[in-house]
Amino acid sequence: MHRAARNRQTVGMIVMDIDGFKQINDRLGHEAGDGVLRSSGQLLQTATRGSDIPCRYGGEEFLLILPEASWAVTHARAEQIRERCRQIEFDATDGKIGPVTLSLGVASYPQHGDGLEVVLRTADAALYRAKVDGRDRTVLAAN
Repeated sequence: MHRAARNRQTVGMIVMDIDGFKQINDRLGHEAGDGVLRSSGQLLQTATRGSDIPCRYGGEEFLLILPEASWAVTHARAEQIRERCRQIEFDATDGKIGPVTLSLGVASYPQHGDGLEVVLRTADAALYRAKVDGRDRTVLAAN
């Protein structure tokens, strides 16, 4: 963030949550849930550039930081990840799980704040709106 501020560059942030993850764990067991987490992490690794920073943010939440990504690129990447997740066939001991969907919140520096914490809170608020509005969607932070 300091480098982006110094060089007047943008940083895109996507906060994402696996929809219905608790039900997967409750219905199919933690082994199935762990498999969904692993597959989701692999998806993020293959859907990102070498300079992007995918990380597990908590429980079933992930954060993707996109240095130098424009607002449009960040939004497009979020939608690409959401669509690709729906196409993954997850296996469990008792059969297939699927489709697994994601809810995503998108924000950008400096458009939505002057630092990491503010932009992250803004992306998280957008994620919350995606969940409330029905899940399996990308919500852009309000300007």
